[in-house]
Amino acid sequence: MRTNVLILGVDRSPEGTALGRTDTMILTTINPLKAYVGLLSIPRDLWVQLPEGQYNRINTAHFFAENIEPGTGPLAAKDVVQLNFGVDVHYYIRFMFDDFIGFVDALGGIPIKLEEPIAGYPPGEHILDGEEALAFVRDRMGTDDFFRMSHGQLFIKALLEHLIKPTSWAHAPGAFLGLLASLDSDIPFWLWPRMGVAILRASIDGLDFRVVSREMTNGFLTQSGAQVLDPDWSKINPILFEMFGQ
Repeated sequence: MRTNVLILGVDRSPEGTALGRTDTMILTTINPLKAYVGLLSIPRDLWVQLPEGQYNRINTAHFFAENIEPGTGPLAAKDVVQLNFGVDVHYYIRFMFDDFIGFVDALGGIPIKLEEPIAGYPPGEHILDGEEALAFVRDRMGTDDFFRMSHGQLFIKALLEHLIKPTSWAHAPGAFLGLLASLDSDIPFWLWPRMGVAILRASIDGLDFRVVSREMTNGFLTQSGAQVLDPDWSKINPILFEMFGQ
């Protein structure tokens, strides 16, 4: 009954194409029987083996495949995660960051509560419109991608909290029609309701948000001078076992 879905966010592609790197990669597992939903954010600079055998950043697999044959990027992203993480990736959801703006605006903005200053916002509750939400999840505080991943997870949690409130339901149909038009996924139609019910059952507090953290990687410079992250599998594998049973 477990379903594993790779969520891909593609940033700054040429208009009309998906030719971009997957700057957001979230490996998600949904177990309806246990009402468990886990989301593991993967750093885009993780240095891994690509399906073709060469090593590169994990976010490049999508770009290289799309460059050769449009439409194959998500399959390459699934393959590279499955190859390196040893987790069966059943489906993918791919979205373009720029299309996300209209979805947030159609919902009337997303309320988000911050416990500390983040991305230029002081502590407290804020309502982010589409442009502000996109800037929030893209922000890296001038440092590295670990901050960006934490911002993304904060926003996802705020988005889900907003969606389950009855006050947002009047906006939901139009917002989701726009979102679905901008999504690309191989999830069969019949599986969406089951996944949605599982997420509702898990509830917001029950969602298990994790990241491949700074402590699970070792930074180094490639021969070309690029700063990348070498995964420490001795620290990552226990998380994979807890979340995915693998």
